[in-house]
Amino acid sequence: MGNESKTTTTKNPRKTNLLDHHSIKTLLDESVSEIVTSRGYVEDVRLSNIRLFLGTIVIIIALVAQFYPKKFPENHNFLIGCIYVVINGLLQLILYTKEKNAILFTYPPPGSFNTTGLIISSKLPKFSDLYTISIASADPKSISANKPVELTKSVTKWFTKDGVLVEGLCWKDVEGLIDDYANDKKSK
Repeated sequence: MGNESKTTTTKNPRKTNLLDHHSIKTLLDESVSEIVTSRGYVEDVRLSNIRLFLGTIVIIIALVAQFYPKKFPENHNFLIGCIYVVINGLLQLILYTKEKNAILFTYPPPGSFNTTGLIISSKLPKFSDLYTISIASADPKSISANKPVELTKSVTKWFTKDGVLVEGLCWKDVEGLIDDYANDKKSK
C-alpha cells in the first residue's frame, strides 16, 4: 500500500450549465485568464483599484449625505451632483473608454524586452455559440506593440454534452492565440 502512493494531481472538472449564457462566458473568461497568467503575464489591477477607490468615495459621500445637517428634500442637489453625476459619470467613462470587453489587463512578462502588457477581451453574444477572444497591446501606440489577434470559435468545441469544459482543447487554442500575438510583428 505504501508503494502505491503516486504524486498525480487530479483537478475537479469545470462544469457549467450549457443553457445559461452568462455562466458559460464566466467559466471561459476564468479559464482564459488562468491560461494567460500561467504564461508569465502578471495581472495589472490598477484600473480595478481606481474603480474601487471611486466606489469608496461614493460610499463616503452617501454617508455624509445621510448625516448632512439638512434633511432629504433640502440636500437633494448635493446627492445628485456628487454621487450620481460626477462619480458615476467617471465610472462609466472608465468602463466605456478603457475596459470595454476586457477580462484581463497584464503587465509585460518579466524579463521580456516588451514594454507593454496585454488586454485580453472576450465576447459571447446572446443567443450565439460563437465565443471571441482578442489579445491586444495595452498601449497600441507603443513601438513594441503587436497587431491585435482574435480567435472566434464555437463553445461547443470546448464543452462536452454534460457541460464539462475540455480544458486541454481550450488551453491549446488560447496558447496558440498568445503565440500568434507574440510572433506577429506590427506592420509598418
